[in-house]
Amino acid sequence: MGERPLTVSDACPANLQANAVDGCPGGSVMRYTYTGIEVKDMDRSIAFYRDALEMEYLGRHTIEATGGEVAALRSKGSEHVLELNCYPNATYREGSELDHLAFECEDVERETRRLLSAGATLARPVEVRPKYVVAFVKDPDGIWLELYQART
Repeated sequence: MGERPLTVSDACPANLQANAVDGCPGGSVMRYTYTGIEVKDMDRSIAFYRDALEMEYLGRHTIEATGGEVAALRSKGSEHVLELNCYPNATYREGSELDHLAFECEDVERETRRLLSAGATLARPVEVRPKYVVAFVKDPDGIWLELYQART
């Protein structure tokens, strides 16, 4: 691909100016940071969002866990990121474009347990990656939520 590797920190900088919501039981702090959508053709989608919507292209890379690809774009002056996800052999159907909502957490394992007790279901267990701890749960309607924290 010849692209620089994209990291979650590209899509979700720790220095976001938005205030974290601190109203969850147990003193949880979670901050909504980006939206991931599923696309059929990564190159076409990058070109559309970059050229037609004049979004800044942040980069793209392979997702080892799924064999798919991820790319990120951001509108000028915005801190919110649009993440494009393309999966091999996926049965893409119109209307299924929302891939996941992402939340930065202080403690992914604690938040995963809390959300499971609140009615979420586990989509993918907690993974410790080189730079991040990540888990995925589904909300009661089946929408995937990514929980992540930077490793220190």
